[in-house]
Amino acid sequence: MKGADRLRDPRFEAAVEGLLDSYVSVGGINHIEGHNLPSLGQVVEVLHLLEAVLFPGYYEAARLGARNARYVIGEHCARLYECLAAEVAKSLEHTARCETAGDFVSGREANEQAERIVFELLETLPSIRATLYEDAQAALEGDPAARSIVEVLLAYPSIRAIGIHRVANFLHRRKVPLIPRMMSEHVHGQTGIDIHPGATIGPGLFIDHGTGVVIGETAVLGRWCKLYQGVTLGALSVSKHEETTWDPPKRHPTLEDRVTVYAGATILGGRTLIGEGSIVGGNVWLTRSIPPGTKVQIEPPFLLYRGASAISPVREPMDYQI
Repeated sequence: MKGADRLRDPRFEAAVEGLLDSYVSVGGINHIEGHNLPSLGQVVEVLHLLEAVLFPGYYEAARLGARNARYVIGEHCARLYECLAAEVAKSLEHTARCETAGDFVSGREANEQAERIVFELLETLPSIRATLYEDAQAALEGDPAARSIVEVLLAYPSIRAIGIHRVANFLHRRKVPLIPRMMSEHVHGQTGIDIHPGATIGPGLFIDHGTGVVIGETAVLGRWCKLYQGVTLGALSVSKHEETTWDPPKRHPTLEDRVTVYAGATILGGRTLIGEGSIVGGNVWLTRSIPPGTKVQIEPPFLLYRGASAISPVREPMDYQI
């Protein structure tokens, strides 16, 4: 049956009517009337443009050189300004209908505020690039397998996740709703690294491998910290009684400068402070503060061997040290 004939099919019409009725009875997950929402497709295009200007020459299809750099980067910035300002204006105008809303703005005011924020972002990109250089250097120095910054930028997920986080954090701090989370979740899907836009991250962060890393909204990381895969910087079990604000209570831990957290470790709680230079071993579960220079690790499990060799159960001495 062709499309035109399908529309006259009673069963098909009933299915469509059922959907339309659900938009009334289950209204929280549809947005048929009201201001336009930010476009995910446009936000993804913004992310591509951001990567192109933050890391010029790395993600371009055509070669970028001294002769055309001014033109190419200028075009990217113009398109970035146009796309992002439009989406920020939508998110600001939609604020009154958003559960995590700030001050409501509409129409011309939303456009003016969006343009002001995006222009400020463009002016801040050079300093963001300076911080990203430290992030790339941290990866190069922190991973024996890394051969060059070129390899880090082309093949390491952490630099892309952190790069977009630094932009999303800029927008989050200026109380732009929706878009920072859309940015972070898109990168999360690409890299497996989940960083809330509200997290405060100092320069020189290296996330080795990256898959499964979670950094919560109020987490604070100092300079030159290093995380391995599967690390969670999360909150203790909390109940959501109050309305979400742009200045939430501290729920996630703080890592001071040069803290290393190995694979699978979980650090929870807004009052949990990991002192400077500390090392948290793999699979550690930590909910209390530790002073600077502390090493925390769990005792190795007692392994039981069964097989043709008939090795007897034995508690081996520790064969590693953090």
